[in-house]
Amino acid sequence: MKPFAAPLEDILFSLEAVAGAKALPGYDSDLTREIGAHFAAFAEGELAPLDEQGDRQGARLENGRVRLPEGFVAAYKSLAEQGWQGLMAPEAYGGQEMGRPVFAVTSEIFTGANHALQMLTSLAHGAMETILHFGTEGQIERCLPPLAAGEWLSTMALTEPGAGSDLSRIRCRAEKAGEVWAITGEKIFISGGDHDATDMILHLVLARSSDDGLRGLSLYLCPSVKGDGALNAVSVTRIEEKMGIHAQPTCQLAFDGAEAELIGKEGEGLKAMFTMMNHARLDVALQGAAHAARAWDVASSYSAERVQGRGPQGEVTLDAHADVRRMLDEIDAHAVSARAMAHVALVLLESGENPALVEFLTPLAKVWCTEAGMRATETGIQVLGGYGYLQEYRLEQSYRDVRIAAIYEGANGIHARTLAERFVRGKHAESADAFEAWLETVSAETGSDDVLRAAAQWAEARAAVAATDDAAPLAHDFCRLSGCTMALALWAKIAAAAGESHAPERFARLAATQTRRLSAEVAMLKGLIAT
Repeated sequence: MKPFAAPLEDILFSLEAVAGAKALPGYDSDLTREIGAHFAAFAEGELAPLDEQGDRQGARLENGRVRLPEGFVAAYKSLAEQGWQGLMAPEAYGGQEMGRPVFAVTSEIFTGANHALQMLTSLAHGAMETILHFGTEGQIERCLPPLAAGEWLSTMALTEPGAGSDLSRIRCRAEKAGEVWAITGEKIFISGGDHDATDMILHLVLARSSDDGLRGLSLYLCPSVKGDGALNAVSVTRIEEKMGIHAQPTCQLAFDGAEAELIGKEGEGLKAMFTMMNHARLDVALQGAAHAARAWDVASSYSAERVQGRGPQGEVTLDAHADVRRMLDEIDAHAVSARAMAHVALVLLESGENPALVEFLTPLAKVWCTEAGMRATETGIQVLGGYGYLQEYRLEQSYRDVRIAAIYEGANGIHARTLAERFVRGKHAESADAFEAWLETVSAETGSDDVLRAAAQWAEARAAVAATDDAAPLAHDFCRLSGCTMALALWAKIAAAAGESHAPERFARLAATQTRRLSAEVAMLKGLIAT
């Protein structure tokens, strides 16, 4: 087994040279590197060593309470005591107010080291952002400090047995009960629904306050412990037995008149919840990049040491074979392009300058990056051959863990349909316009005729999608085309900056190969859509 090593240099190159984080007001390159190095040491030393045993032990339900695997509670306490949970929180509430680019560094490293624990902690960041945007002054002052200090963790409680992606089918009820609300119903697939890492879990619950369809949904803050210290009426009915991320307890929760308070306006629950979900979607995109990077690290190290076959000069290692080199570059390209796509979206979100483009890139990055993670880990297993199929090198765990990323926070097919149906025409067409303008800007900045040609092909396909009465059958291909076109532009940026990087030959080689491959795929997909 190869110990986890944080790809800090790759991350910083992507964030600064490709995504342009240095242009953000207040961004400090030296400080970002220092924070990244400190977190990398923590992740390598304390978080990663727990990952394998966490996968084998899993979370367990004992007497109605969830217990995390051995060592996980202590690791979380260390994480919280060092201030990592408050990295993005405002200083006024005990946080460090570092911004999304710095969080992107730590989030990817965290996932690569221990996806299950990262997932358990990450929803608190989205909860803080949601409370800041929609909470009252009292809610902010009461909830932000313990969330930033890591004394509380949180959940996002949407899904029900009869309501997955179709939120109009939500039946969980919220009824006014004096000064508070009472929530009754069942939620499933709740990440971190219960655990022993913190005494308090703040559930953000989407519940029905009226029967007016989606307009009848409101968002509530439902603490696991009430203000008087008594347990709230929220119970765990089971832990789901999953393919991967075994250490992260995914729970079914029963709410039996649980005490809660409204956040935001009644009937505008989706508006508030999507603030949390959009944060989570870009975090999930980074999860895909993290697993792809881990797959490349393991596969490239293994193939450089494993003697297999002979060449003109005698015995050779596995990476001397052309097909293995092809697979290694494919894995590496998945990691580099996924990371760059997520970073561009996060830097734009932090700048606040182009919300229409962020709206387009958020679902696109979620799809592209999570699929990159799946393809990279699968190919990594192939590089290792029989050893890849064994547990020893743990790529099979990475494959199992990353598989959920294409499903949660909105299944990838739903995001593809959103791109095709919501953003290419009508009142939201400015998002696709912004994407087209971004492609043209990259082409001009890099002098890339390949990007210019791909942008024109993408625009032709967009027009075909906009002209059809039913865009759903074209959604998958259009999403893939959009991802390939953006990746092509990102490789142009990487090629332009490669000479100043820590690995100039590697990035230049990858950029040249991927430009050829992606140009061909863009042309093919355009032909499928605009025939």
